[in-house]
Amino acid sequence: MEGSSTPPSSAGGSRRVRARMRSRRTRLIAGLAVAAGLTGAAVATPSFAHEEPQAAGKQHRTESASPFTGLPAKPNPVLAVKIDNHKDARPQTALEDADIVGVEKVEGGLGRLFAIYSSHYPKTLGPVRSAREYNVEQMRMFQRPALAYSGARKEVVDLINKSPLYGISHDDYPKDYERGGDNEPPHNLYGHPDKLLKDAPHASKASDIGFRFGAAPGGGKPTKETSVDYGSSKTTFDWSAKEKRWLASFDDKPAKSTSGKRLGGKTVIIQKTDMPPDSSGTTPYIKTVGSGDATVLRDGKAYETKWERKSATGDTTYTLSNGKRMPFDRGQVWLVYQQR
Repeated sequence: MEGSSTPPSSAGGSRRVRARMRSRRTRLIAGLAVAAGLTGAAVATPSFAHEEPQAAGKQHRTESASPFTGLPAKPNPVLAVKIDNHKDARPQTALEDADIVGVEKVEGGLGRLFAIYSSHYPKTLGPVRSAREYNVEQMRMFQRPALAYSGARKEVVDLINKSPLYGISHDDYPKDYERGGDNEPPHNLYGHPDKLLKDAPHASKASDIGFRFGAAPGGGKPTKETSVDYGSSKTTFDWSAKEKRWLASFDDKPAKSTSGKRLGGKTVIIQKTDMPPDSSGTTPYIKTVGSGDATVLRDGKAYETKWERKSATGDTTYTLSNGKRMPFDRGQVWLVYQQR
């Protein structure tokens, strides 16, 4: 036909080819659906499928969410590390990589830290310092984690060795650690997570410890700054609207990592509890089993809650006055123990 760029016979052939291709696609989709039914495989849903919004106060329950941060993560083994927070030990290394950072009171009104790693393992972390008696009961919330530490009283070492914890001390596993950096001993001991976890081959993987993540609840008191003072050490948190997290300071100085990053968390828990002397008579025994008041900081507000942990292997729950669980913001959590 004059003026036509495609012969009639070719156009008809193209229509027949397209029709056969549509037919084949239809049969292929039907076949895949049947195969999925036979094998139990899930049929993929379109990327634009509607997702129900997550209710406030409920756990972020995708298979890849960390129970410690609410962020995507594989269920890796838990590595707990006692971290030095003496002024001569700062800045610390790789605290920004931890899922949870804890602040504890020790003898003389000084502070000590612990860090929980599972979502990410840095190459090096520290400085690593000694364990305390209460750490055994405290760390059982993670079931059977690896506990990295350097030194402790004989009674404490015996307690750790008799417990289900994997006690990976510098004394027993020196190859897992090294001295380095600019600090003087004993503030310059660093651990290597890959080596530490090899010596804890069956360490428990991250599991629910009672944290819940979701949208901020109503109420809360607008708060710019909160401090916990142990007498010889102080930890302060300032809300940064720009970074949308709580920036930490130690003894009124910005807390930073050796990487230069400012330390801080999306959620801060100030857990009030009893701290009677331990068996040494000089070191506080921080009671983590029981109940009491806790202030939860998130999104520039302070929420008053009740904490409860019924047993050493039990979860710690944080409950609002209306009886609902307090939802945390997703990201690194700081847990600070305060004498009540």
